[in-house]
Amino acid sequence: MREPDMQKVDALVGRLIGDVGAAVSGALVVLGDDLGLFKAMADGKPRNSSEVSKETGIKERYLREWLSALAAADYLTYDEKTDRFHLTPEQAMVFAEEDSPAFFAGAFQVVQAMWMDEPKVADAFRTGTGVGWHEHSACLFRGTERFFRTGYNNNLVADWIPALQGVEARLKAGARVADVGCGHGASTILMAQAYPASKFFGFDYHAPSIERAKAAAKEAGVADRVTFQQAPAAGFPEGNYDLIAMFDCLHDMGDPVGAGKHVKESLSADGTWLVVEPFAHDCLKDNLNPVGRVYYGASTMICTPASLSQEVGLGLGAQAGETKLRKVALDAGFKHFRRATETPFNMVFEVRA
Repeated sequence: MREPDMQKVDALVGRLIGDVGAAVSGALVVLGDDLGLFKAMADGKPRNSSEVSKETGIKERYLREWLSALAAADYLTYDEKTDRFHLTPEQAMVFAEEDSPAFFAGAFQVVQAMWMDEPKVADAFRTGTGVGWHEHSACLFRGTERFFRTGYNNNLVADWIPALQGVEARLKAGARVADVGCGHGASTILMAQAYPASKFFGFDYHAPSIERAKAAAKEAGVADRVTFQQAPAAGFPEGNYDLIAMFDCLHDMGDPVGAGKHVKESLSADGTWLVVEPFAHDCLKDNLNPVGRVYYGASTMICTPASLSQEVGLGLGAQAGETKLRKVALDAGFKHFRRATETPFNMVFEVRA
């Protein structure tokens, strides 16, 4: 046995205590989100466990432990003098306000799915067969929509579409738009709300997600200009689209080149393919940071198994980087590939024939 440096062991154990605490707190965030506890405390009013119990109908003894645990995580704030808990404006924005620019509860639902589906992924590691998106627990679908919607709310209409050459003007005048891999339709609906003169078509191979998207479009009042349909990325109906968008899904596809070829066939002569992917540098060493940690983890448990479960199984992964994504576009027959803009979490590419 190699002789360890005990100071380094102590440092590692210290980090692991924090990581285990974060994992435990994540489960408590999902619990509080499911029970509506964060929303009940969103106004910032200090409450003890009995008061929260009266307002929510949840048993006090459970609440006492939950409140204490989240205060220890600094996800809630505890006032020792009054023995009460409250959400600061910042905590409320992150945990209670669904449409805030920093809402994070959905991310913990994605992590929940990773834990729940670990046996399936372990089997895929042994066999190489992959795990299809549809094979995951339902919390993944809802969590993904809630997590990514925050970024779309902040950036899609305000920054990403204006960064594309001539696209915003076409959308305002009236264009045909396909949102491929639309999931629950958050991105599709957001664009439909912003550009009422245009028609939008959302496609996803996952039937339950399409049904949820249809319901969401009705709730948002845009069902008259949004059509959702179950269809694969390489087989959605051609329609001479002015814009075809893929948000955070190209790397999940088994055959992204084949999907790209179908996009090329389905675009108008001067149409644009908008590709939004998780932010990543081309070199592994440059992705060894907190954002890369999250994305590599999600790629291991969700994205790569999804790709490997399909035909071709290219397995780009959620940290593919610009060079690999450019190659996909060029192999699909496109000539122009440009990084239009970026955020700390996303890269936005404009692709043209």
